[in-house]
Amino acid sequence: MIKALTKQIFEKQLKLEAVPPNEVIATWASNLICAMYPELSTCIFTSEEEVKQAFVRLRTELVNMLKATKPCCKCNIEQVADSFFEEVPELYRLLNTDIHAILNGDPAAKSEFEVIRAYPGFYALSFYRIAHLLLLLDVPLLPRILTEHAHSRTGIDIHPGAIIGEHCYMDHGTGIVIGETAIIGNYVKIYQGVTLGALSVDKAMAATKRHPTIEDNVILYSNATVLGGETTIGHNCIIGGNVWLTESVPPGSLVYHNSEIIIEQRKVKNYS
Repeated sequence: MIKALTKQIFEKQLKLEAVPPNEVIATWASNLICAMYPELSTCIFTSEEEVKQAFVRLRTELVNMLKATKPCCKCNIEQVADSFFEEVPELYRLLNTDIHAILNGDPAAKSEFEVIRAYPGFYALSFYRIAHLLLLLDVPLLPRILTEHAHSRTGIDIHPGAIIGEHCYMDHGTGIVIGETAIIGNYVKIYQGVTLGALSVDKAMAATKRHPTIEDNVILYSNATVLGGETTIGHNCIIGGNVWLTESVPPGSLVYHNSEIIIEQRKVKNYS
């Protein structure tokens, strides 16, 4: 029995493409983030030329990963890598807006340095924005591997296919789930436990919009759940904690869960 299993496993290995381990792919993204943000103190440069060479190395590493994952049979891998790095300045700009959103939105945040070094929301958004850019270039495997790495580190689960605008603020972050076809506007605040999900899980819906649209300047408080591809939360809405929504909400609305909380005085025995 075990002999048949070992034979099956070995034959499967022979057919596998030489995709680098997940840790190698995640390390490449981490090094890219470190090259942009010396605050992380992982990449130390002594000259502008060293910064330039770091990006050259990162491009070479990306080319090697693309060759292993074979993004498509006809595309020019070198061109894909060039297209990615041409967008890095815009990637950097977007990440800076996220830093500012967190710094301006969280009273506990003391500096940009602290946000970059310590905030899980920034970490998850950094990996998401790199992954999303790769996905737009039709790169397979790598985007999902990157966002799942960030998920494992932060508890924030963002599908690389989601569209997230600038100035995104994720506070605490743990338990946030953002589905593949979700669309999030600018200046949106998302607190821990928020789910932007699908109404149902059906493989036949793979090519359809299954996740909600969140317009600009919306606040989604802890454990709010918004489901459905046709569900739109209008701009400037506030969605309170523990709200469950499967229908659209007009702009400027306040939505909250009306629960009853009862506080009774306890009778405590005196054991003295």
